[in-house]
Amino acid sequence: MATGVTSTRDSGRTFGQEEFSLYSGLSEEELIQMAVEQSLTMSSAAGQPPSSMVQTHPRARDQLPVNPPTIQNLAPQPCAKSRSPVTSNAPTANPPRRTLYRRYDGSLFPISKPAELDPIILAISNGDEETLSNMIKSGKNLSVPNTQGWIPLHEAAFYNKPGCVKLLLKAYPRTVDCRTLAEETALYLAARRGYVECITYLLEAGAECDITSKTKETPLYKACENKNLEVVKLLLKYHADVNHRCNRGWTVLHEAVVRSDMNIIETLFIAGAKIEASNAYGITALFVAAQSGQLEALRFLTKCGADVNTQASDNASALYEACKNEHEDVVAFLLSQNADANKGSKNGWLPLHIAAAKGNMEIVQMLISVTSKVRVRRSGISPLHLAAQNNQDDIIEELIEAGYNVNALLSPERSRLFEDKRTSVLYFAVYNNNVEVTEMLLKAGANPNADLINPLLISIRNGCIRNIQLLIDYGANINAYIATHPTSFPATIMFSMKYLGLLKLIMDFGGDGESCFKCEYGSRQHPEQEIRRDNIHLEHKEPKIVQFCEMVSTPGIYRWAGPIIDVLLDYVGNVKLCSKLNEHLDSYEDWENIKVKSEPPRPLAHLCRIKVRKLLGIQRLKLINVLPLPGRLRRFLEYNCTNDLM
Repeated sequence: MATGVTSTRDSGRTFGQEEFSLYSGLSEEELIQMAVEQSLTMSSAAGQPPSSMVQTHPRARDQLPVNPPTIQNLAPQPCAKSRSPVTSNAPTANPPRRTLYRRYDGSLFPISKPAELDPIILAISNGDEETLSNMIKSGKNLSVPNTQGWIPLHEAAFYNKPGCVKLLLKAYPRTVDCRTLAEETALYLAARRGYVECITYLLEAGAECDITSKTKETPLYKACENKNLEVVKLLLKYHADVNHRCNRGWTVLHEAVVRSDMNIIETLFIAGAKIEASNAYGITALFVAAQSGQLEALRFLTKCGADVNTQASDNASALYEACKNEHEDVVAFLLSQNADANKGSKNGWLPLHIAAAKGNMEIVQMLISVTSKVRVRRSGISPLHLAAQNNQDDIIEELIEAGYNVNALLSPERSRLFEDKRTSVLYFAVYNNNVEVTEMLLKAGANPNADLINPLLISIRNGCIRNIQLLIDYGANINAYIATHPTSFPATIMFSMKYLGLLKLIMDFGGDGESCFKCEYGSRQHPEQEIRRDNIHLEHKEPKIVQFCEMVSTPGIYRWAGPIIDVLLDYVGNVKLCSKLNEHLDSYEDWENIKVKSEPPRPLAHLCRIKVRKLLGIQRLKLINVLPLPGRLRRFLEYNCTNDLM
């Protein structure tokens, strides 16, 4: 094997393209033992050449380092493969010599019988043309394939031994296009490694340029993959097919473009490469250039007439793909070439959508002026939705300034993709607890009551006080319900039950506490199993309206029933507790005072406070601090003063 050349013989194997060190997986103890054994071998085998100390298996002969390990060179060898055998040649007093093989998982396993080194491969790997010529003259057949389908010609091309290649071609000219079991010819093996002299001899001997491997790759394809211009030109000189496709549908031009080798790209174009050839996914070379950010290749292809509006099978355009991968220079160039910014992908997203989701301000600014707002509306989703979903605050600000509607709603098809059936941009911001964006959207006029599940409920569930205050200040329904889960009292109260501070905040801003005490069963016994029976046939019935007393009876809330009722009683007048609520209050001695508090008549000052608050209304309650009221009265209405005014 030539110095510095990494051996990757069997490309047909699963791990055929991976490199492993011969000794890197050995433990320190194994390395020391190997060194001791080989040291004993060297001292006991006087005059014996060092190369005889290591025997190789025919299947792995190309994976062996040039020199066997000794006491001095036990460091890992970079060009060795994991299946190389490690042998020991101990004195006769020791147990029989064993050959150790390394599996792909790194473990070693021994075989008792040492493998013989193939003299043909030894001669080829050493470039020993004289020995090889004598073998041929002696009548030895050097065209018989081994178990992997390799013949000596393949070995000569693999080891870059042009003299051996020439000898074998002269003796066996018909083997020039023989294939291995991986369907690789000698020309393919030489082209994969860029051995120009070997390639030249093979081509002069009539080697076919377009015989493919199992992956349908040609020698020209491998030369482009390895950016070897000299080999490309040599193969094209012998009329290699410049438009052949591999099993993925890629041409050599695709391969050259993704590596942005301009010399090879120009050479292929001059040789007749089709600019608009597409792979199995409808991807052209220009699409590849935009996708991978290869600006120079993109310029060249555009100059040669490539369509800047090319689209893949999923309708994604080259511009969309450049935006997706955030190649600002490519986006700018495509737009300068009049690329259409209003071509949607399969999911309906425009380039502006993906740029907003990625949060790339430079690309968003380039796209805003060339994107049709009508086309955005037809897509069923605003770039504001995607920016809010991904917390792209600066992008949202830019889009609002550009005139994008903060009250844009998701289309029904897109809304159904979310379990909560969200529709508004504001919902995304509240869901993410993004206070800055929530405030930005509300100031821009976002409607806080547009969703099936009110964003206020989400902010209560998240416990985000700042968002709760913002939403209430801008008109969120303080007594919001959920249509799909009907209750006899507001869902805002239901969501805040576990947090008494939040519950009091909701009640301060006008929560409907009286609805919590309007039980349909009253003083009658409540049917304990009714909910369970309804759930059995839920698909055939309307959803059952859940009563407040049923909600506070659930295991997670039961122990808080007393304090919850206590808070609510401060915001209602004369009410009558149902039998279930009375049962709750009777279950703890500490709650006796709450039950007494609920019994009518309530104090006159308290009833007056409730009446005044109702007359003020929810909107004025938000502004109670600025109303022209005496300070003592204001504090009393805000529950900050416990003294009666009477």
